[in-house]
Amino acid sequence: MAAATAGGAARPEPPAPPGTRKSVTGTRTLVAAAFLLPALVLLGALVVYPIGYSVYRSFFDQSGSSFAGLDNYVEIFTDDTILTAVRNNAIWVVVAPTVATVLGLIFAVLTERVRWGTAFKLIVFMPMAISMLAAGIIFRLVYEQDPDRGIANAVWVGVHDTFSESAGYPGARPLPVHPLRPAGGGAFITKEPVRAGTPVELPLVGVAPARMPGDARPAKAAAPEAGKVTGTAWLDFSRGGGGTPNTVDAKELGLKGLKVEAVRDGRVVATATAGADGSFSLPEEADGARLRLPESNFHEPYNGVDWLGPALVTPAIIGSYVWMWAGFAMVLIAAGLAGLPRELLEAARVDGANEWQVFRRVTVPLLAPVLAVVLVTLMINVLKIFDLVFIIAPGSVQDDANVLALQLYRSSFGTDAHLGVGSAIAVLLLLLVIPVMLFNIRRMRRETRR
Repeated sequence: MAAATAGGAARPEPPAPPGTRKSVTGTRTLVAAAFLLPALVLLGALVVYPIGYSVYRSFFDQSGSSFAGLDNYVEIFTDDTILTAVRNNAIWVVVAPTVATVLGLIFAVLTERVRWGTAFKLIVFMPMAISMLAAGIIFRLVYEQDPDRGIANAVWVGVHDTFSESAGYPGARPLPVHPLRPAGGGAFITKEPVRAGTPVELPLVGVAPARMPGDARPAKAAAPEAGKVTGTAWLDFSRGGGGTPNTVDAKELGLKGLKVEAVRDGRVVATATAGADGSFSLPEEADGARLRLPESNFHEPYNGVDWLGPALVTPAIIGSYVWMWAGFAMVLIAAGLAGLPRELLEAARVDGANEWQVFRRVTVPLLAPVLAVVLVTLMINVLKIFDLVFIIAPGSVQDDANVLALQLYRSSFGTDAHLGVGSAIAVLLLLLVIPVMLFNIRRMRRETRR
């Protein structure tokens, strides 16, 4: 810098004392270093040192006293449990961010056109306020196998029973004094042929009253009908005792939904289903046939899907993750959607494009930067997923739902801890995250240059 003299001539300013040179931003170097030092110390202590020590420790054996070379890294790619974790992580990285982003995009676009869009966004975003631990406990209950406790199976069983009758009587059987005998394969058949106009009695025992259908009614003795085989199938047991075998008593309930087949010469000639009071009626083709209760009557009732079994545990946990993070994707995409130039959308509509074409050819390309941010953020997030898998997956299937972050915990702090393998898994996770981070940084720089 130069200073003007009285005569108009300029003279140079004296040089600044050592250590006080200004940076390009105009801040003195020492002052800038003083402000940056605490952040650099924290960065070194909490990030750089743990990373460096993990890399160092990954080359040593379980005790940490002997150099193991690449043995720990070889174990990662040869141990079946860890390979399962690697495969599951690949599924998580591909499926979870994609599904959450797509749902977020759909919600963001649709809520722009509904009256209560803000309230809907609030409801969808609310799971983000729940911790992973709490969400894991919630979905552990949602996926309970018992339909009386798990809402997922309660809904599934309700839908199934709407289209397929699920009334079963497992354990039901006739007594020796009853007119039925075993027919093989779990079925029962009458000892004698039946005749039209003569009511048939099909009593069974072995069903707990609590497991009877809720709408079962007291059994009613069938009335004879000309040209038809009528009868009653009922639970030959009175709560509290009493009653007469082979006789319909007032306190005994009908076996609603029991299937009855008329069989002649090994061929089914007629079928019927017992009503709420156990009564049934067969056409005249059943005259002279034997009545068979097929083994399908005695199956366990449909109990839903084993959501937390080996086959479905990973998709089930991914579903809980999407429930939490679809709201995050929706909010970011909705913010990007609000900034789109509306004249481009209107121009596309004026040119004759329908709503689907506007969405696919205009809205989505314009939202590409926002979609990339959401997708990359969720990919980094799922690489570290731990809480949901640890809480939701039962111990018996935790190996099937295993992911790298959970395996890192198990290898480092489990009953047979191996800090060398645990450190190698941590390094592998870091190497998997770095390409995603570099992609995000390059994308941000390209956006800055525009």
